[in-house]
Amino acid sequence: MNVPLLDLKTQYASLREDIVREVTRVLDSQRYILGPEVDALEQELAAYSNAQFGVGCANGSDALFLALLALEVGPGDKVLTTPFTFFATAGAISRSGATPVFVDIDPQTYNIDPAQALKAVQKHKIKAILPVHLYGGAADLDPMLGTGIPVIEDAAQAIGSEYKGRRAGSIGAVGCFSFYPTKNLGGVGDGGLLTTNDSALASKLKALREHGGRTRYLHDWIGINSRLDAIQAVVLRLKWKHLDEWSGRRQCNAALYRELLQGSSVDVPEAASYQTRHIYNQFVIRSRDRDRLRQHLADNGIGTEIYYPVPLHLQKCYESLGYREGAFPEAERAAKEVIALPIYPELTQEQIEYVAAAIKTF
Repeated sequence: MNVPLLDLKTQYASLREDIVREVTRVLDSQRYILGPEVDALEQELAAYSNAQFGVGCANGSDALFLALLALEVGPGDKVLTTPFTFFATAGAISRSGATPVFVDIDPQTYNIDPAQALKAVQKHKIKAILPVHLYGGAADLDPMLGTGIPVIEDAAQAIGSEYKGRRAGSIGAVGCFSFYPTKNLGGVGDGGLLTTNDSALASKLKALREHGGRTRYLHDWIGINSRLDAIQAVVLRLKWKHLDEWSGRRQCNAALYRELLQGSSVDVPEAASYQTRHIYNQFVIRSRDRDRLRQHLADNGIGTEIYYPVPLHLQKCYESLGYREGAFPEAERAAKEVIALPIYPELTQEQIEYVAAAIKTF
């Protein structure tokens, strides 16, 4: 049996007729950048995330950068974040001119450890905190919100996830989402969204995504060109109506994996009690013999991925920050042990049973 890590074609096939119709409508309209389709998507996804305002942009990386710009984070500032995430999180901080300050993760959730975050806040003058809702499970935000420092939620993997009943993207000052095709809600190219409950901040974000101007050729700030196109918007508007159904299937798939992997040699962490809705952008297990396990699964036709093999504090481009191996042991241990299994909503029970059986025979 072949079980790919992702199967985008099956989902597309189920929506192909509608997608082609809507994309053709945009092409016929000749309105490609922003416009009414983007306006509608912003309103719909902000409401879905329980936020008042949505601001579309070109991609999730730009969403993070725009959030930092809007909060006036810049050279000389420090931003607290996790070393165990996709590079875009820290990259956006560096692009703003600020310096990332890393703290270790909670080994159960892989998200930033709030106790260590609070210690770092006492040690450093932090301008903003940028936690990540990794793998589709919310970070423990309340301790960080209690500092009074603006919190930017990196919710690129977590649309629809919930923290104590509150939707990701509606909790901090700004939420940042990605619509990269492999996400739970993926477009047919790049796309991003910011959410906020602050009307002034939303207005500023809309200006910053268009070179910092509210009026054509008049610029209040130095922004960037990061606009969402209408083709992405119509595809995402079609897809998000299925999002809860797809997330539900991912949750069922995760539950079946947990059941089938009981007594196996791998660790399958449970979601934290405060994560009232985990949407499983990834389903991640741990193995102390991860690389050999991954090869064994590949030999059996099973696709896997490592999210993420090198923590950010050990990346070559951050050597100047002075971190060394051993600085964040939980992040480093996770990088050596984690392995993501197929979890997409179109996965069949037979495929999950096949994956679980292959793991048990390792």
